[in-house]
Amino acid sequence: MAVEIPFRRDFSFEYGRLEPVASGIRRIVARNPSPFTFRGTGTYVVGNGDVAVIDPGPDLAEHVDALLAGLSGERVTHILITHTHRDHSPAAQALKAATGASTYGFGPHAGGKRTDPAVEEGGDWDFIPDLTVGDGDRIAGKGWRFQAVHTPGHTSNHLCFALPDEGILFSGDHVMGWSTSVIAPPDGDMAAYLASLDKLLGRRDVVYWPTHGPAITEPQQHVRAFIAHRREREAGILDCLRAGVERIDGIVEGLYVGLQPGLRRAAGRSVHAHLIDLVGRGIVEAEGPPTIETNYRLACV
Repeated sequence: MAVEIPFRRDFSFEYGRLEPVASGIRRIVARNPSPFTFRGTGTYVVGNGDVAVIDPGPDLAEHVDALLAGLSGERVTHILITHTHRDHSPAAQALKAATGASTYGFGPHAGGKRTDPAVEEGGDWDFIPDLTVGDGDRIAGKGWRFQAVHTPGHTSNHLCFALPDEGILFSGDHVMGWSTSVIAPPDGDMAAYLASLDKLLGRRDVVYWPTHGPAITEPQQHVRAFIAHRREREAGILDCLRAGVERIDGIVEGLYVGLQPGLRRAAGRSVHAHLIDLVGRGIVEAEGPPTIETNYRLACV
C-alpha cells in the first residue's frame, strides 16, 4: 500500500497584505506561484515594533514594497534566510538596503556552479550572509529568541528557525505541508535529507510554519510520513533495477505515472539523489561516476 502523506493545501491569504497568522507572527505571500512554490513564497515577520523577517523572498519590487508598507512605523532588526534558492533569499538585498538590518544564514549557495541549468527555482549565487549561523546558534531580539536548526538535504545550507519557548519551527523547504521537497544533486543530498528528517523527530516542536503553504499542526506525523515515502521511493527504484531498468529516465517513467512534463527533470534529480545514496551504501553500483546519465544496477552480493 502506498504511503499516504497528510498533505495540507487549504491556504487562505491575500497577495500584498501582511496578515497575522499566530500570536506575534505575520506573513505576506509573494506573487510567484509555480509548480515548486505552490501559491508563492511566504515571508514571515516575528515580533512587533522591532521585528525579524524570515525569507524575504524573490526579487520582486511589488513584494518588497508591500512588506515595507506593512511594516511602516516598525524597525526590521534581523533578516533570517532558510536557504539560498531564488524564491527565498534575493529580496534580502533590497530589504537590507531599505532597513539597514543584518542578514543571517548558514552560508552562501554551494554545490555545482552558477552556469549549471537551474532545477526548481535555481540558486541565489549572490547572497552572502552578514552573520553566519550554525546548528544550535541562538539569535535574540526584542521579545523573541530563535534557535537555528541545520537541516541539510534540500540544500546543504538549509536552516530551520525555532522559537523554542513557543514550540514553533519555521521549516523553510525542509518540511512543507503541500508537497514533498525536491532533492537535487549536487547540492541536494538524500542521505543528509533523511538524517535531517530524523533529527526533527527528536524535537518537540508543536507546529511548523513552512515558507510555502499553510502551517503543519501535526509535525511528527508529517515527518514520519515523509520518511516512509522516501523509503517507499527507494524500494521502487530497487524494483526497477531488478527489472533491468538501468537509466534514470526509465526509472522516472516507471515510478512517476501521470507526472506533468514540467516536473520530469525534478523527479529525475530526486531519483538521482536516491541512487547516489544507494551507491554510497553499497546497495547499487554505477558504471562510472554516479551522474544523471550513468547506467545503474544492483550491487553483486
